[in-house]
Amino acid sequence: VGEQALLKCSFKSSSPITENLLVYWTYQPLTGGQMETIFHYQSVPYPTTVGKFKDRISWVGNVASGDASIAIQSPELSDNGTFFCSVKNPPDV
Repeated sequence: VGEQALLKCSFKSSSPITENLLVYWTYQPLTGGQMETIFHYQSVPYPTTVGKFKDRISWVGNVASGDASIAIQSPELSDNGTFFCSVKNPPDV
């Protein structure tokens, strides 16, 4: 709580990295319920503009080196849950 939380995600692809590469981060609360997309990246980062993570997620990854990590500013106990990272680099997924 109070410090930036780094959520690491690394990937490997047998295909060249192109502008078609997609990164999606989704979140599911500890209590279960609806999964929500909190971040996506396609050539540029698109942090969520709604919900509890609005204005708190920053892109710290580097797709050229297989890094799709994000950071959450000012994490709170209520942010506890499961975070999923998904990378698609057509034709790889």
